Amino acid sequence: MKSFITYFKNLFTSQKEELDKTQTLGIEKADGLLNSLIEEKKIPGLAITVLNKGELLFQKGYGYADLKDKRKVNPKRTVFRVASVSKNIAATALGQMVKDGIMDLDASLYQYVPYFPKKKYDFTIRQLAAHTAGIRGYRGKEYGLNESYSIKDSLQIFKDDELLFKPGTKYHYNSFNWVLISLAMQEASGINFEAYVQEKVLKPLDLQNTFPEFIEDSSRLALKRDNELATFYSRKRMGFRKAIPVNNQYKLASGGYVSTSNDIAKFGQAYLNNEVLDKTIVTEFLTSENINGKPTYYGLGWQVSIDDKGRAFYGHVGNGVGGYSNLFIYPKEQLVFSVLINCTNPRIQDILDNSIDIIISNS
Repeated sequence: MKSFITYFKNLFTSQKEELDKTQTLGIEKADGLLNSLIEEKKIPGLAITVLNKGELLFQKGYGYADLKDKRKVNPKRTVFRVASVSKNIAATALGQMVKDGIMDLDASLYQYVPYFPKKKYDFTIRQLAAHTAGIRGYRGKEYGLNESYSIKDSLQIFKDDELLFKPGTKYHYNSFNWVLISLAMQEASGINFEAYVQEKVLKPLDLQNTFPEFIEDSSRLALKRDNELATFYSRKRMGFRKAIPVNNQYKLASGGYVSTSNDIAKFGQAYLNNEVLDKTIVTEFLTSENINGKPTYYGLGWQVSIDDKGRAFYGHVGNGVGGYSNLFIYPKEQLVFSVLINCTNPRIQDILDNSIDIIISNS
């Protein structure tokens, strides 16, 4: 009997060791790919955090948060611009307002923002969140504005432009949609947008290193003092230069938050753990919209898609001045990937995708 038990104990131990070995080899291979981005000077710095069933599987910083001072990236402490991952945060706050009956996704924007100039067609909060309302995108230098606009002030940028199409007939991704949603949220609740997000999203999920870049509170001042904020860069032919100064205050909901890789992974895990919103509301936000029977692969503030191997995921890719981000949540595999880079679009998404695929395939 003893030998029989010992046999099965050794068998299961061997299987676990093989699984651990495969997983380790996968992480080592992904680590090599990510490290090559630094060695080949494709990015200045990168932080990655990978969670598997809520447990830390892989976390590492690559390169520098600041090239001049040779300050290394720390995935738990280095703060990056998260760009459009901000939409995931804003969508979570919007979901809370829907749950509490403060906002109706199918209500017209004009119910909350009656002073926005009337267009040929009406459009809803849902259509704005899904990028099917017909609002235009950036023009010229609008992508890198350095004006201290409030959310309401920023309407002057695009308020007089006609819709690009009849709402609900096409998909056109842009940041102004979420500028309008955040303004509607303020008007509906009577609460400042960033204060509402802090109270309803960041604080409950214990995201202590996630906040609006422009806020000058004690945490922000401490961050400056402790040099944990990454320096933001853009690529040039022979290396990197500091990114142009921008003020993302007005588009906080679409691209104005800063955070750590660790915090963004924790945020993603909260969705897997069903700790954020009612399941019915989460499902509504994480279901792709359809136009003429074809999916847009975008829900309400969330990319909802399938990768090259047919695996379903949701999250967002973000690209802003001085910042690039990936948040990918794989519900079936119970994996969360958070990748932050301190550089305007470095054009390395294929390498990031490959690294993520290697980790998934070996987990």
